[in-house]
Amino acid sequence: MFAARLVGLKNLFFGNPLPGSRRPGRRFYGMPWSWAMMYHAFNYFFAGAFHMPVYSLEGITPVVDPEAYVHETAVLIGDVIVGARCYIGPNACLRGDFGRVVVSDGANIQDTCVLHTFPGKDCIVESDGHIGHGSVLHGCHIGANALVGMNAVVMDDAVIGGSSIIGAAAFVAAGFECPPRSLVVGVPAKIKRKLSLEEVTWKSRATREYQQLARRSQASLVRAEALTEPEEGRKRMEVDHLDFKPKK
Repeated sequence: MFAARLVGLKNLFFGNPLPGSRRPGRRFYGMPWSWAMMYHAFNYFFAGAFHMPVYSLEGITPVVDPEAYVHETAVLIGDVIVGARCYIGPNACLRGDFGRVVVSDGANIQDTCVLHTFPGKDCIVESDGHIGHGSVLHGCHIGANALVGMNAVVMDDAVIGGSSIIGAAAFVAAGFECPPRSLVVGVPAKIKRKLSLEEVTWKSRATREYQQLARRSQASLVRAEALTEPEEGRKRMEVDHLDFKPKK
């Protein structure tokens, strides 16, 4: 975005950015040069402001369902498919430059997560999957309604059963498999026990909050200038309080 603004600033003052407008005094597609200058000014101030970085590679372009929310700093490259009601957080990176990356309906990929795979392989997060801050998924399969905790790493050909929870900072080795409703923790990660229905319900509630966040972000998330001090009677975010915590 910063580079785009530099280009816009250069075009604003030095011209020669557009076909048919080689120097001041000429007309841009029949319009006065001043209109072209206004166009450059708009690009300078707003270039990238409402644009997520999506890159087509060798003719393969990412697909994002209209009901999904993708933050403008997230990066999607090549063979990436994002389903409805998904939330893709700030600075997440989904690279479909070797294989396919699929984020199914209702899943969330939080801040700074990385999804990638080896050539010819897929990285799949099934519906209602919940991928915590800073996690890395490489060529693995995350089952429906499963949760991957913050800063966990799940390696190639690992298969995580539906409604399972991978603990924060766990390292799930290549080829690892676990049945549905497993609690998986440690380095290297191992199955500790089966999750209770109460724990699975807690996880599902958390994921619904991210699905709601996708809708909230589409409706009202905009750039703003920071205030210099808190306003009087400053309101708080109104979200569901998830007071239950899974057992260790």
